[in-house]
Amino acid sequence: MASNGNFDLGSLTASQREALQQYTDVTSQDIKDAIPLLERSQWNVQIAIAKFFDGEGPDPLAEAQAAHQNLPRTAARHDNLHESFLNVDSRPYRSSTRRLTEPAPRVVPSPPFLYRTPFLVTVLFAPFRLGYTVFAAVFNSLLYFLSFLPLSLRPRFVATSITKGLRQTNGRRVTLPTETAQRFRRDFEEEYGPQALPFFEGGHAQALDTAKRDVKFLLTVLLSPEHDDTESFVRNTLLSPEVLNFINDPANNIILWGGNVLDSEAYQVAREYNCVKFPFSCLVCLTPKEGSTRMGIVKRLVGPMTPEAYLAGIQSAIAKYGPDLNGVRAERAAQEMARKLRSQQDSAYERSLAADRERARQKREAAAAAAAAEKRAREEAEAAARLQQLRQKWREWRASTVAPEPDAATKGVVRLALNMPASSGAGRVVRRFTSQTTTEELYAFVECYDLLGQQRGEKAPEKPEGYEHKYAFRIASVMPREILEPSAATTLGEKLGRGGNLVVEDIDPDDEDDE
Repeated sequence: MASNGNFDLGSLTASQREALQQYTDVTSQDIKDAIPLLERSQWNVQIAIAKFFDGEGPDPLAEAQAAHQNLPRTAARHDNLHESFLNVDSRPYRSSTRRLTEPAPRVVPSPPFLYRTPFLVTVLFAPFRLGYTVFAAVFNSLLYFLSFLPLSLRPRFVATSITKGLRQTNGRRVTLPTETAQRFRRDFEEEYGPQALPFFEGGHAQALDTAKRDVKFLLTVLLSPEHDDTESFVRNTLLSPEVLNFINDPANNIILWGGNVLDSEAYQVAREYNCVKFPFSCLVCLTPKEGSTRMGIVKRLVGPMTPEAYLAGIQSAIAKYGPDLNGVRAERAAQEMARKLRSQQDSAYERSLAADRERARQKREAAAAAAAAEKRAREEAEAAARLQQLRQKWREWRASTVAPEPDAATKGVVRLALNMPASSGAGRVVRRFTSQTTTEELYAFVECYDLLGQQRGEKAPEKPEGYEHKYAFRIASVMPREILEPSAATTLGEKLGRGGNLVVEDIDPDDEDDE
């Protein structure tokens, strides 16, 4: 169908042309590139579109066809016997089967209990100690030679003894994980000079938790100062520019943790991670396809190797498991975004609810204040009406008690000219009073002037109980000005003699307060 990039569209079936049309409408890819991809996808449009956008992985069908047509060629591998037995999925005949990775144990350092033997006991057991040292040296030499045997031929006690023999504390003081990490970095820089390796300053368990939380790769490097290949590995491989640049690149998401097996924590890590040869490196990351929170060992790098082989091993593992971690990061980012969105929505809802509650409270308070004001105004109006009724009844009663005007022939008469206020409409009133008339009687006359002389009923009005009348005016003389206060003890004869001119003034509450 295809020859030198020229495709015969006439040879395609109707369903294939329809699939090609749908694929090119979505991806806008050239037909010369679209048809091979559709053929590899068995003309499934959805699979082809997914391969176009997400990247095309290995094709099992094409690999199977190539295996039948050509002899299998084994690519150059930088591996050792131990990793070959551990990484079963690295065998050619198992390449299509992806087995579970080894679980990455979380190593929490447990420093041994240090007990100092008394001096006398040390002297007594010195010969036994010397014999044990000689025996241990011979036995360790035997174990060293047996370690070159394959795992299938190696006795079971050999591997256990080798891992136990790794612990050579050399008198190093057991410290906290953070102090141990700082000491390792300080010793590393003293030995190899200041370098740019970003060693994690904390314990291995803390580094593992950080890689799990941040969805990153944890590269664990274990070194043994007594091993012959340690210095060449560090200088030529670990500190090579390409390895340094790759580890320091933030895009690779690598956390580097290093340890010296002479330290207790690094020794425990070596035992838990089945380290039997140095230098030892392993790459650990989340394996979401095997468990949402499972940390697995995705690559082991054991023994001395070139920078290219070391870097290739790390890159292959990252390329294999990187898409899974990217999916986890995207999922966590989506969950975090959804959580923030829900939090913002809840916060906005709470603010809106609080605003509604505040408006409702203000509305209730305003309604209550309006009701209280209305009630108060109603009560004040009712009180004013009652007061007005009582005042009117008092005026009617007091008008019935005002003494009539005496005759002109009566002795001891006081003749007064009263200038009534304009509000009363009475004008100037001239009247005679007896000299014994009190000033309070004069005030009552002015107060009830409009009621005097009116016809009263058969029943005389009664004085309202509980009412104390207050006059809303005052009476003052003209020359000299003097205010006459209403008093039942002061008579007109004492104050005015035989007569005078008086002015009746309405009392202004403001003027009364000022006075």
